[in-house]
Amino acid sequence: MIGALFSIIAGVCISTQNVFNSRISEKGGSWATTTIVLGVGFVSSLPVFYLLDDTQLFVFSGVNPVYLFSGVFGVGIVFCLMRGISLLGPAYAVSIVLISQLTIATVVNTYGLFGFPSQAFTVNKAVGLCILIVGVLIFKLGGNMSRLLKQVSRDYHI
Repeated sequence: MIGALFSIIAGVCISTQNVFNSRISEKGGSWATTTIVLGVGFVSSLPVFYLLDDTQLFVFSGVNPVYLFSGVFGVGIVFCLMRGISLLGPAYAVSIVLISQLTIATVVNTYGLFGFPSQAFTVNKAVGLCILIVGVLIFKLGGNMSRLLKQVSRDYHI
């Protein structure tokens, strides 16, 4: 239950942050915004780390050194999602991100990548992923869905 709560909070924070980032980038540019946002995040996390964490900073013995470059993914996340929101709007951009995240998470789970135990890719998981994709298409196309289906049936003689 607590894991679900943390996940909900993370989703709210990610969505809100990226909408804010998109607004900042309109005035300051994408790379300046990315730098400022990650810098503020770093400065904000230090006091929390010192108050709440009982480990030492920069002690990562036994951690695969490749994993320490995950901050580079953070730069990509902030920059790409900020641009996606600017170009597509918040709901559609975040919907596409959710599909991407679920797809990659499924690949990691299925093949046991990065030290996670592998889990079977079941029909239920495939159906769930397909439903998500169809849901995003319906969300995006809205009233244009019937026009799209007519066009497809006309083009492919269905």
